[in-house]
Amino acid sequence: MISEKELKVIVEQVLSEMNNKDFAESKKDTGKSQSDVDHIDDNELSDITMVDMRKQLLVPNPENREDYLQMKAKTSARVGVWRAGPRYKTETLLRFRADHAVAMDAVFTDVSEEIIAEMNLFTVKTKCKDKDEYLTRPDLGRKFDDEEVAIMKEKCKMNPQVQVIVADGLSSTAVEANIRDILPVIFQGLEGYGIKAGTPFFIKYGRVPSMDVVSEVTGADITCLLVGERPGLATGESMSAYIAYKGTVGMPEARRTVVSNIHQGGTAAVEAGAHIAHILKEMLDQKKSGLELQL
Repeated sequence: MISEKELKVIVEQVLSEMNNKDFAESKKDTGKSQSDVDHIDDNELSDITMVDMRKQLLVPNPENREDYLQMKAKTSARVGVWRAGPRYKTETLLRFRADHAVAMDAVFTDVSEEIIAEMNLFTVKTKCKDKDEYLTRPDLGRKFDDEEVAIMKEKCKMNPQVQVIVADGLSSTAVEANIRDILPVIFQGLEGYGIKAGTPFFIKYGRVPSMDVVSEVTGADITCLLVGERPGLATGESMSAYIAYKGTVGMPEARRTVVSNIHQGGTAAVEAGAHIAHILKEMLDQKKSGLELQL
């Protein structure tokens, strides 16, 4: 009769042989060793963020496939991602982490000097010393040192009808993705309406209320700030335009008119530029902005 100890040894031997066999077969099937997997070239990996989630069917065997896809087509939200037990499936988790990385890059990178020069913009900086201070001290992103104010006075046309400025905000990616298309269209529209524009420039580490300082310094009738918005998991390229008639430091937010969601998957930059030019004309005609403006 086999003892319990001898039976345990036999079971361990069988399990060991099975594991070795499975490993050999899996290695034979894949044709790759672990070292091969560790040295996969980046070019062999597809970019998961390039998949259009609005067209992606993740629920297995949906009861109404067409309605499901129609619903997904109308939103960038993560609708119907399915699960493995109580957890997200691997593809969904990887996409979440990839989109989060895009958002982090949008916040922590700077707008390239090449694009600023290409758009013929000079640069002024708020009182923030670096990106970390910009994120932790919103109040400093609204203010300028005297030296920066002097640069504005030196390089800008005074008392224009419209002063357009660009700021990195919370998404430098948004500025780089949209500025080439939106800025020329705005100025083309203003020229078509016979509106005199001031000298455009770029604000580094700028918050929305920084535009009010610019308004007071330049004496502009209208100030229009194009700024990168806080990125989400749907896109890191969303820009907004904040526009105010006779802006002043400390004014209520209700005096601002906002055009938001400017990006490839929202309002296209070219279309937004034409719309903004129309709003600027209406503001000059009505001498109002924000809640008082009738559009």
